[in-house]
Amino acid sequence: MQVSGKTNAPRVLIVEDESALALLLAYNLEAEGYLVERCDRGDEAEVRLAENMPDLVILDWMLPGVSGIEICRRLRARDATRQLPVIMLTARGEEGERIRGLSVGADDYVVKPFSVPELMARVRALLRRAAPERIAGRLNAGDIELDRETRRVRRSGRDIHLGPTEFRLLEYLIEKPGRIFTRAQLLDSVWGMSAEIDERTVDVHVGRLRKALSRGRETDPIRTVRGAGYGFDETFGKA
Repeated sequence: MQVSGKTNAPRVLIVEDESALALLLAYNLEAEGYLVERCDRGDEAEVRLAENMPDLVILDWMLPGVSGIEICRRLRARDATRQLPVIMLTARGEEGERIRGLSVGADDYVVKPFSVPELMARVRALLRRAAPERIAGRLNAGDIELDRETRRVRRSGRDIHLGPTEFRLLEYLIEKPGRIFTRAQLLDSVWGMSAEIDERTVDVHVGRLRKALSRGRETDPIRTVRGAGYGFDETFGKA
């Protein structure tokens, strides 16, 4: 498996055993700002999906280990992955095979050879429908507004001055309100998998983020779950 891209971008997992095609897809996805992971075996893909859920999967039909169509069937059979967007890639162009691919739950079906710009457009469309918060320019929760374009954060009309790491941390947490992330998961997603820092560093940056966000009696939007990790309070800003 190989990993590359930006830590706060939507995650796309490419499962393709044709290395040249996988590299081409990864290059184009990274150019559009996605975090790209790739592997070339179906059984390896299942392990990766269990460890760290992506936002979208590009899945080849024929794979060593476990076939792509079987992986898709298993994803749709589990509650946790039932809504995960899946694009199937295959050299099979017959109508019957297309129907079979869609019948097991694939959201889209692309026949090789295909237009890369067209595939990129399909990726954007699926992500927009499945997780609009991952591509929105602004994220809002209660009286907090995060602007990805200007890299600014405001609360109740005042500017919140955050360092680059605190900005990425807030961005990541606010995308998934209510979900609790372990320190290891935050290191992976906010700092990057290659970061050689201690998990206690997460505590330091969460503390800085809290101090910047809340003044006086303002509600702290960051939840701490003892023994588990941190998350953005899903009830924040709601009556």
